[in-house]
Amino acid sequence: MALQSDKGEFIMGEVQKLKGKEKFAYGIGAVGKDMVYMLSASYVLYYYQDIMGVSAVAMGVILFIARIFDAFNDPIMGIIVAKTKTRWGKFRPWLFIGTLTNAIVLYLMFAAPPSLSGRGLVAYAAITYILWGVTYTMMDIPYWSMIPAFTESGKERENLSAMARSCAGVGSAIITIITVLSVSTLGKLAGGESASEIERLGYRYFALIIAVLFFIFITITCLSIKEKSSVNMETATVKEMFRALFRNDQALTMVVAIVMINTALYITSNLVIYFFKYDFSPEAWQSNYTLFNTFGGAFQILAMMILFPLFRKFMNTINLFYVSFSMAFAGYLILLVIAFSGSTGVYLLLVPAFLIMSAIGMLNVIVTIFLANTVDYGELKNNRRDESVIFSMQTFVVKLASGVAAMIASICLSISHISQDTSAAEAAAAGASAVAVLRMTMTVLPIAGLLIAVFIFTRKYMLTDEKLREITEELQRRKGDIR
Repeated sequence: MALQSDKGEFIMGEVQKLKGKEKFAYGIGAVGKDMVYMLSASYVLYYYQDIMGVSAVAMGVILFIARIFDAFNDPIMGIIVAKTKTRWGKFRPWLFIGTLTNAIVLYLMFAAPPSLSGRGLVAYAAITYILWGVTYTMMDIPYWSMIPAFTESGKERENLSAMARSCAGVGSAIITIITVLSVSTLGKLAGGESASEIERLGYRYFALIIAVLFFIFITITCLSIKEKSSVNMETATVKEMFRALFRNDQALTMVVAIVMINTALYITSNLVIYFFKYDFSPEAWQSNYTLFNTFGGAFQILAMMILFPLFRKFMNTINLFYVSFSMAFAGYLILLVIAFSGSTGVYLLLVPAFLIMSAIGMLNVIVTIFLANTVDYGELKNNRRDESVIFSMQTFVVKLASGVAAMIASICLSISHISQDTSAAEAAAAGASAVAVLRMTMTVLPIAGLLIAVFIFTRKYMLTDEKLREITEELQRRKGDIR
């Protein structure tokens, strides 16, 4: 039940523990929404640049602007959701409406009319991608914000959040694994003849299937999850986020690290499909790319669920951060060596896939823990807890990183002239330099980003386990003094 405070705000009272079917319903929603997110994040650039023929520079600008706009749109949507009051609750109406519109836009985004070209096609790509970002935010903000409305505080809430994050990882992995082969199969079934036509039709029908599954999964969530109490949802403006960030040097350190780590990952994820298609054994690129992603995606999930807790038994999180960084660094170096060696043995690539994706999986967990640690530090330093504000910043900067990475990937493709529409003469003129640019961009730049992250972390981060204990004790003393 909901209890009302003396300020007129509703707070959590007694809430029945979630049933198994409710946990399943919430988790399957995370699977659906991250299937959609990964399809957009990893394949929009490839679809429009390589298949539809939009210039790499134009796509880079579109993706960068759209993601920046989307990042600033998050706080606005948070405020809108916070002020919503309906008979169905605060969150579920936006979750349902956002899902329906996002599913429609997702299909339209991958169903560009083949008759469009030039500026018309660029405009179509820009409009659909920006709308996709807006409608995804419309759904994503209420999805994560509704947890306090139907869970007890403490352990249950923490476990549900962790379960949903794991389900989201499963959704991302599914798309990473099945997309290329599914697109090829669907394109042939739809009557595609040329390689380009097969991919164009394949992405259209694959996006339709994913959109329908997404809608079904979130509908299950909406029907199965009831908002059992009214909650006072905390929101933060962009100004408040940056103000809180610059008041907390430890939070700023972690935000920079998060930007660098995610930029490195997104650069590689945007370009690796081109590496397999145009550089590494092009005759079998689809099966090789799928194997690489299957192996890497599986270990990213296993790293979060198994490797992290296993390593955590033997070392603290700071040491584990350095271990994860070392794994990623070694993985990228091995990938660079293999790329320039001329080898076509796909099984060799499983070594860097394991190292990089396992490291990224653990780093995603670690940086979230570190960011949480900065909240107590900020309270001690500034006499205020900026928990919701700082975690809103995490979403903001991850989207920023994806935009920057898309722009870098697009510049790489433009410089190297790698495209399905590149003429034989252009390809010959580009020669070895083209693939060299591709190889260097997807390995050396991520290495540079990771080095910047670890350098700043080493210089600035000081929240060791001992320091955190001191902070906790001091905060407890302050609260005791107040009493």
